[in-house]
Amino acid sequence: MIIRAALQWARTELTDSDSQQMDAEVLVAAAMQRSRTYLHTWPEQELSAAELEQLQHWVLQRKNGVPIAYLLGSREFWSLDLEVNNTTLIPRPDTEVLVETALQLDLSRRSRVLDLGTGTGAIALALKSERTEWEITAVDRIPAALALARSNSRRLNLPIQVLESHWFAALRGQQFDLIVSNPPYIDAEDPHLSQGDVRFEPASALVAEQAGLADLRVIVEQAAEFLEPNGWLALEHGWQQAAAVRELLVENGFEQVHSRRDYGNLERVSCGQIATMSSPKR
Repeated sequence: MIIRAALQWARTELTDSDSQQMDAEVLVAAAMQRSRTYLHTWPEQELSAAELEQLQHWVLQRKNGVPIAYLLGSREFWSLDLEVNNTTLIPRPDTEVLVETALQLDLSRRSRVLDLGTGTGAIALALKSERTEWEITAVDRIPAALALARSNSRRLNLPIQVLESHWFAALRGQQFDLIVSNPPYIDAEDPHLSQGDVRFEPASALVAEQAGLADLRVIVEQAAEFLEPNGWLALEHGWQQAAAVRELLVENGFEQVHSRRDYGNLERVSCGQIATMSSPKR
């Protein structure tokens, strides 16, 4: 089968996907270990029997809903090629807004940064790629996620410290200039949990109690203890949670509280700076 025919077949098979053209191109290119540009440059090139068999296997799995990132074992984030698997969330483009927000804050050249619930290490590694002198610690409570983050750190030659910790539990006595997190924030009753890629992602990384606010609340209420004076906290959250997160930040002694919109123009990231002489309200 030639590339043009393989693309047409894959598109036809993937009619239930909302990105069937992209999915088809990505899977054909991956099966041939070529770029997507190659597919359009050499549409008459023949797939080998092994390449066709691999493509057919992937297309069948994709038809059953398995995310492309889990099929290929990788996902691009902030131009970094990250290894992924089904023990962690798949890094998403909107989370790059959290990275952008962190990079725009007024921080010193040698800041200490903490990434809570790091998963693949996407946020920590993206920050390290831009601020090589930052001392970055990434924590997660899932051992398999920690192994993945360490693997990505080594493979990308972006050294970060990776520790096992449930939020701040293993960090007593440490302080940071910036804390970032993309914690679970989806309500358990959200119908989107039964749709699309999230059906295959670990619920523990997606769902939080209290209408999705439980983990966000824990982080905001405890963050001041782990922040240097004038330190910043930046959080990703659901598009309907911005006002609630801003309120939590203000209640717990943060100033300059504001939210930023994602690429769909929805409020996705909120942050605040801890006041020098302020203490959290209880």
